[in-house]
Amino acid sequence: MKFKELKLSPELLLAVERAGFEEATPIQAQTIPLALNGRDVIGQAQTGTGKTAAFGLPMLDKIDTTNNALQGLVISPTRELAIQTQEELYRLGRDKKIRVQAVYGGADIGRQIRGLKDRPHIVVGTPGRMLDHINRHTLKLETVETLVLDEADEMLNMGFLEDIEKIISKVPAERQTLLFSATMPDAIKKIGVKFMRDPEHVKIKAKEMTADLIDQYYVRGKDYEKFDIMTRLFDVQTPDLAIVFGRTKRRVDELARGLEARGYKAEGIHGDLSQQKRMSVLRSFKRGDLDILVATDVAARGLDISGVTHVYNYDIPQDPESYVHRIGRTGRAGKGGMSVTFVTPNEMGYLHVIENLTKKRMNPLRPPTEKEAFKGQLGAAMEQIQSQMEENSDSLEKYNESAKELLAAYSPEELAALLLKTTAKDPADAVPVKITPERPLPSNKKGGFNRGGGKRSGGNNRGGGNNRGGGRSKDNYRKDRDRNSSNNKNKNYGGSKQHSNNKNTNRSNDKKRGFVIRSNSND
Repeated sequence: MKFKELKLSPELLLAVERAGFEEATPIQAQTIPLALNGRDVIGQAQTGTGKTAAFGLPMLDKIDTTNNALQGLVISPTRELAIQTQEELYRLGRDKKIRVQAVYGGADIGRQIRGLKDRPHIVVGTPGRMLDHINRHTLKLETVETLVLDEADEMLNMGFLEDIEKIISKVPAERQTLLFSATMPDAIKKIGVKFMRDPEHVKIKAKEMTADLIDQYYVRGKDYEKFDIMTRLFDVQTPDLAIVFGRTKRRVDELARGLEARGYKAEGIHGDLSQQKRMSVLRSFKRGDLDILVATDVAARGLDISGVTHVYNYDIPQDPESYVHRIGRTGRAGKGGMSVTFVTPNEMGYLHVIENLTKKRMNPLRPPTEKEAFKGQLGAAMEQIQSQMEENSDSLEKYNESAKELLAAYSPEELAALLLKTTAKDPADAVPVKITPERPLPSNKKGGFNRGGGKRSGGNNRGGGNNRGGGRSKDNYRKDRDRNSSNNKNKNYGGSKQHSNNKNTNRSNDKKRGFVIRSNSND
């Protein structure tokens, strides 16, 4: 469906056209008409399918710019996602002169208070900082007409349920509510029943998701072998823009330092970095000043970065859904991508569970030899030299006399060989890099993940990273708010299994609400 068919205002169509979009993604095509008609919508689709525009365009279309009051509220799980959403809403609403303010932890609250005093039409933020502003009376929600819960499953996994309920209690009951989530556990359904009016559930099936555009491979090897194998793969595959995922903050720091030591333009992000540093690294990556971004799952959640060609899972994730989110960083906007996952021998069971989840087999990848890596480096060096020759062909005359002197002393082959040697990295001369070993993921009798249940938040978090029960919080999920840990009992970690046992839920208004499952032509 073309955006022109969606009956958006001319100003929004102009912004969409300026952004280079013509055809709506499946989630946009199905949710925007419903939202424009005032319906409450639950949109279920993976990251990278255009969810921000799916809720953003109807909300922006509805904003009355003659009314200098807060009309839209977007709750996001992370600071990075809040900032990106604010930026996208600003770009889309610029011609309509819509003011958008972001509020999130780890930033100057005084500046945010001054921004809120300018009476924005839309506020985007994380639950903890939103509650802080509500308690300070610097954020008043009595005029909100559209409420958006973005990445709702992730907010529940992070323990935000109690905060979300407090925020929603401050929003008028007569409102439109849009909820977007990658999965649909019971807790999300309960939110739909409790806080939404007859929501229509639009589900985009996995076969429409960008994971199908990604070539998925795995490399089997011991932990101490992975770094050398990965850098050889860089040399052979020459990725334009790559993200490397590590399980822990220590892992990310060591990988980033090791890659820099070997001459790659790389930096890492994780929850312990200041907000300013994280945003600085992301800006460098988006500009192309960095070739490789090394990240934990938490730091990279919700990142909207175009042009990523390769994703390398240096550590296989403990949570199978995290794998889908990781590889979803590439293969976007109809373009292909590649993912490579490094697996130790006793982690193969986790690989098979991921394959069952994605319904796609990963192909084994033979590690490149040092000779193959060197050949790849030479190929990249020749491309770089040829490109520079084309760019500088008109400005080489002043070097001709010196060049003739060199040619009198050395053969053209010797000079060209020296140029290649200074441009290409020889793997044989690579700086030795030692990465601290991490304990492999715990194995069980079924050879896979523990999906749900109390054990997940306990002893299984050997690697310190991706466990959604307890371990993930170590990466500073909860840095920007205070929370009663007892609300973990409200979480459902059972993946995308759906249940329908909430029809008789009691609500204060005694109205029965449920889902209308839209027929999806691609089901």
